[in-house]
Amino acid sequence: MSEFDYDLIIIGAGVGGHGAALHAVKCGLKTAIIEAKDMGGTCVNRGCIPSKALLAASGRVRELADSDHLKSLGIAIGGVNFDRPTIADHANNLVSKIRGDLTNSLKRLKVDTIHGWGKIAGQQKVSVIGDSGEKIYTAKDIMLCPGSVPFVPPGIEIDHKTVFTSDEAVRLETLPKWIAIIGSGYIGLEFSDIYTALGCEVTMIEALDSLMPGFDPEISKIAERVLIKPRDIETYVGVLAKSIKPGNPVAIELVDAKSKEAIEILEVDACLVATGRIPATKNLGLEFVGVELDKRGFIAVNDKMQVIQDGEPVPHLWAVGDATGKMMLAHAASGQGVIAIENICNRPKTIDYRSIPAAAFTHPEISYVGLTEPQAEALGQEEGYKVASVKTYFKGNSKALAEGETEGIAKVVYRQDTGELLGVHIIGIHASDLIQEAANAIAERKSVHELAFRIHTHPTLSEVLDEAYKRAEVAA
Repeated sequence: MSEFDYDLIIIGAGVGGHGAALHAVKCGLKTAIIEAKDMGGTCVNRGCIPSKALLAASGRVRELADSDHLKSLGIAIGGVNFDRPTIADHANNLVSKIRGDLTNSLKRLKVDTIHGWGKIAGQQKVSVIGDSGEKIYTAKDIMLCPGSVPFVPPGIEIDHKTVFTSDEAVRLETLPKWIAIIGSGYIGLEFSDIYTALGCEVTMIEALDSLMPGFDPEISKIAERVLIKPRDIETYVGVLAKSIKPGNPVAIELVDAKSKEAIEILEVDACLVATGRIPATKNLGLEFVGVELDKRGFIAVNDKMQVIQDGEPVPHLWAVGDATGKMMLAHAASGQGVIAIENICNRPKTIDYRSIPAAAFTHPEISYVGLTEPQAEALGQEEGYKVASVKTYFKGNSKALAEGETEGIAKVVYRQDTGELLGVHIIGIHASDLIQEAANAIAERKSVHELAFRIHTHPTLSEVLDEAYKRAEVAA
């Protein structure tokens, strides 16, 4: 008999914890997973899944309301009507289904699911406080997957009705006539897409000097032209929401982000605070194993997903997902979980963050993998090589022309000397699907010289990448 209750205990049943549990069972580990709230974590319950359901429904409304586009295809329809509660139900029902599927998959694989608040109680020990009190479990290895929560800056009051975060926005309980969105990252962009498609006026407030600061600068410019300017969206850049008070109306005090000089008091019907996320790392019992969080509250890990303290791995302790501060993406968390399990099983593997893609599911979509051009140039200066980039346009793609969806570009960033692919950035129809090909190429450190000779199906959208690789190969 083992001296431990389990080979592995996972604290947190989000996508990262769930993915780790599945792989652990596959590798023969006796596994338990502890969850205090809902199976599936943020992604399934309050993030990726419900927001994509809302984007799917609102995207159909936008498409059917675009009479000029439909007319160009020879289609004419009457007015478009939609029912907000039914759209909201579509998202809620999808959440319930996927949460149930995750729960059933763990049951089927005989992963023990323990409900309660899990925390470290000592070396290879976990405390769970549930309805029946506290219970201690032991495990050879412990994995922390606590996830993250929305960040609410100082001065902003949340009432969860008129001022709220994405946690509430995915429920779509109301459609305010005029809504302010604080932040222009992917969360703010996606909800501006949803709200404008469903008839709301949007004011987007960004504290930094440009909209969509996380994207490649060229992609941001096109996104502003395609996703912001033609829509009922007013924008503020370099402006800070110093205070937000809930009510009817919501009062937002705007100041210059640098000088802090007052600009105006904006009064709107509602406000979505989309200012990023912070790690949910409080009360994990890390002090019992001598681990301290970093200055931002993240759990420090190496590329094997071992928790580290003072640069050294902490024995038998692992962490994955948003709480590590690496990439706050559900699929990144799942990938980290698999890497951790491989290392637990003495099959050394490290994670390659450069090859993990990301996407914003706007209409059209935005996706990227690897380095932006400024990032690549900075790395090139450091390592002694020059960087180049090429662009291809959806307006020259046969499939995009057939769809009548020609807005967008694919941008390829690469090393001039070796042709190694460093980054790919796409805005256009189905960009989220197209990016995986580039992610696989970056994972294998392929060069544009090789990729230029890959044969793509014709006529497909994938040819925007094919053309980009060919242009880069000629230029390299």
